Amino acid sequence: MDVSFLGGPHPQRGVGVVAPFDFALDRELWRWVPDDVSLHLTRTPFVPVEVSLDLARLVSEHQTLREAVQALCAVAPEVVAYACTSGSFVGGAAGERAMCAAMELAGEAPSLTTSGALLEALEELDARRVAVVTPYTRSVTDALGTFLGEAGIEVTGRSYLGLTREIWRVPYRDVVDMARRAVVGAPDALFISCTNLPTYDVIPQLEAELRMPVLSANQVTVWSALRRIGKQAVGPYQALLDAVARRGPASMSAPPLSSAPPAAPPSLPTPAMEPTPLGPEPEAALAGSAYESVERAEGLEPPTFPDDPGGRPGL
Repeated sequence: MDVSFLGGPHPQRGVGVVAPFDFALDRELWRWVPDDVSLHLTRTPFVPVEVSLDLARLVSEHQTLREAVQALCAVAPEVVAYACTSGSFVGGAAGERAMCAAMELAGEAPSLTTSGALLEALEELDARRVAVVTPYTRSVTDALGTFLGEAGIEVTGRSYLGLTREIWRVPYRDVVDMARRAVVGAPDALFISCTNLPTYDVIPQLEAELRMPVLSANQVTVWSALRRIGKQAVGPYQALLDAVARRGPASMSAPPLSSAPPAAPPSLPTPAMEPTPLGPEPEAALAGSAYESVERAEGLEPPTFPDDPGGRPGL
């Protein structure tokens, strides 16, 4: 059978991605990518360390990054992204810049990190005050706050799970609960940290409910990488990706005083606006106890989102 009329595959633009060895959300990254762009992923070597500041340092060592980028050079990506939030903020602002320089030297391609992309996205949205959601322990969450503070970004509220492993198993309902709890002090935006935390489907719903831009680690990473090669990330009604979303029904601004407050979308119950206490807490909550440590809004049944397996993961 003659198939010459098909003309071969369409030309693709390449984006290289260096991810930590335990990254499990390849499919989520692809959901922000247009059809004419391919992601080329490689992972850092396995190290027997749970999610912590120590692990963040190990997976972001310059030699590790250079070897990963050199492996990607075989497919000639136009840009390389390091897809790890904690690994790119653990060394502070200077450490993040040094990582980008090391990757660019190894691959001779523009390079970026998730934490650098976050600062770029906050500047794009003119957001100087943010609420923060993380799956991390307290010490790792504190390090994120320090990184943001170096850039002149104020953290108005935060919520975290205290997990040290299998973060990719966290269901959407827990991400939503944390987001509601973190949004205090009138932030300009909400940031959901960790590239291993599922976020794609919750972003538009949270933006509509919370009336502010919602950023996630994977979202800003793909957005920034594609921006470097003149491409746009795709996604349903997200303020970072769509100028219309910044002024649309989810309008990112409070309703007029003369009007009644808008009802929450039917799939999302009214949020509980209490921050996670910042007093003494365990450094890490392992296994199922991590989820039990996150207080839920009284009397509210969390919503079900696409791709949500429905039950709590067994960590």
